[in-house]
Amino acid sequence: MKLINKAVLPLTLMVFSACSFAADHTVGQKNKAFSTKEITIKVGDTIKFENQDPFFHNVYSLSDINTFDLGSYPKGENRAVKFDTAGKIAIECAIHPNMYMDVIVE
Repeated sequence: MKLINKAVLPLTLMVFSACSFAADHTVGQKNKAFSTKEITIKVGDTIKFENQDPFFHNVYSLSDINTFDLGSYPKGENRAVKFDTAGKIAIECAIHPNMYMDVIVE
């Protein structure tokens, strides 16, 4: 029987745990608004932004923590973003200036 190094086992379990518990979330875009003003997620989680309006939407962030621009997309389509860094990220729609929300990544 081969012995496992006691230092390697806890590290292996930590890496496996962090990778295996990432979650997927969905935020709708309807009536020129996000379906929530704020969402709290974990590092490694993904948010899918789903356009439920009959016109185009865009999702972007200029946050230092996670800068992205998903471009414009029509009703029925969605775009996803993975959040790998903890912090508060402001999300907006470039087409509709009153659309905004915060993502809290823990």
